[in-house]
Amino acid sequence: MVVGVSKGFDKRLQMVGVGYRAMLEGQDLVLNLGFSHPVRMPIPTGIQVKVEDNTRIIVSGYDKCAIGEFAASIRKWRPPEPYKGKGVKYADEIVRRKEGKAGKKK
Repeated sequence: MVVGVSKGFDKRLQMVGVGYRAMLEGQDLVLNLGFSHPVRMPIPTGIQVKVEDNTRIIVSGYDKCAIGEFAASIRKWRPPEPYKGKGVKYADEIVRRKEGKAGKKK
């Protein structure tokens, strides 16, 4: 709790995929994740969100639980898939990749 008040906590998310981007509009985080509509997420009070390079999102604040919860709610819209690695992932997350159908030999 002392670290949260003095330095603060942050979670970094990265968007991988063609056309995936994020932007801030007022108190909303707008995500384009390949759906037919943009995803609008209201930012909770006590949490700051920064967007860098349209593909990196930094969620910061003093409440570690609320930061993790909001970052997980962003990630749940498009979790990283194992074949191409596309989706929203944590910056330090390693996505375990699978080989496709062509990789299997008899």
